[in-house]
Amino acid sequence: MGELIAPAAARPSFSLAAIAMAAALVLTGCSGEEKPGSAKTSASPSGRVSPPQTSDRAEYVKGETVSQAPKAVNDGQVLLSVASRKGNAELPLTKEIGIGSLAIQVNCQGKGTLHVTIKPVELSFPLECVKKEVSSTYNEIQLKRARREGSVQVTAPSTVRWALTVEQ
Repeated sequence: MGELIAPAAARPSFSLAAIAMAAALVLTGCSGEEKPGSAKTSASPSGRVSPPQTSDRAEYVKGETVSQAPKAVNDGQVLLSVASRKGNAELPLTKEIGIGSLAIQVNCQGKGTLHVTIKPVELSFPLECVKKEVSSTYNEIQLKRARREGSVQVTAPSTVRWALTVEQ
C-alpha cells in the first residue's frame, strides 16, 4: 500500500493577509491635533485647492520655483519665508505660533530627499526631490494652543536646492 499523506497545515490565504494589512493601515491613520494634513490635488481642511498637476509625480506643480519662496495661499501671517537654500538648516520662526491653522509649503529641486520638521509641534514630512523639476508639497495642521517660539528644521543633501513658506 501507499504512504498516507497528512494534510498540509492550514495557512491564511494571501488575500486574507492583504485585507488584514489594509485594515491595519486604515486603523492607524491620522488622528489628533498635530498630525500633518496634505493637499496636493484636493482641498485641504481650510478649503485651499492646489493647482492642477502636469506630471506623473504627485509632488509636481507647474510654475513652482526654488529661486523664490512660495507665496502664502491662506491670506495668513507669514512666520518664515526662505528661498534658494541648499543643504541643512534650522530656521527660527519670526513670530509666535498661535492657535488655529499652521501651514507650510516647500519646493525643492535636485536629486535627493528633503526632510522637514516644525518644532515644537513636531509636524514632520519628507519630500522627494528630482533633478530637472521642482517638487512641491503643502502641509497644514490645526493647533489648539499657542507656542511662544518655533523653528523649521530642514535636512537635505547638498545637491538639493529648496524654498519654503510657513504661514498662520
